[in-house]
Amino acid sequence: MLRTLIMPVLLAALVGCASNGSRDSRASEPWQSLFDGKSLDGWAIACKPTDRNRNFWKVDAGTILCDSIGTKDHDYIWLITRREFDDFELELQVQTFRDSPGNSGVQVRSRYDDEAGWLDGPQIDIHPPAPWRTGFIYDETRETKRWINPSLKNWKIDPSYATPGWTWKHADEGDGWNTIRIVCRGSHITTVVNGVTISNYDGTGVLDDEAHRAHNVGMRGHIALQLHKHDELRIRFRHIRVRTSG
Repeated sequence: MLRTLIMPVLLAALVGCASNGSRDSRASEPWQSLFDGKSLDGWAIACKPTDRNRNFWKVDAGTILCDSIGTKDHDYIWLITRREFDDFELELQVQTFRDSPGNSGVQVRSRYDDEAGWLDGPQIDIHPPAPWRTGFIYDETRETKRWINPSLKNWKIDPSYATPGWTWKHADEGDGWNTIRIVCRGSHITTVVNGVTISNYDGTGVLDDEAHRAHNVGMRGHIALQLHKHDELRIRFRHIRVRTSG
């Protein structure tokens, strides 16, 4: 009887070790910097032809600065990675300003359609005027265009959805920087803002639906930083790094 009890325990322990080894292997993938602090190497501007001569995205003081304050006559302008990603962890620091009324965000597993002038895919919102929204997920895919976490019918959202314990600092508070962590694995997207989990989203049936498959987004694509259409925005990004799954 003792032997029959020991064998399952040993088997479970071995399985547990193998599982932990797999997790540790994935966690040990090296971090790769997506921004060298000096140039926009590895990035490109994605926008409509009328905005191609704009200079809203630039390197400034070791950060990526987007500054469209005083200018509203522009469409969406994206700073997009040349690389594509599927499963990954992304970490970056963000600085926002009280006098900036515009909206930004981090697109993941997304793709720009030059012919349509549109970027399809899910976006992790960054909204300086209402920072409680930061970390929620809005889907820019043409057939979707709504909040998917929380799941709402369109773009409208109010403070009743704010996550308990959320925090955010503007440039004049503390060190002025916020840390955002985004994890994409399979159909799951998790977002953590300043140590608080904002989204733990299972996109099965959404990120892999017919529309997302048609645009080849949702499960694989580019990372991009957003300047929203017609918005006056000043925002900085730094310490952008990614770790892919092995």
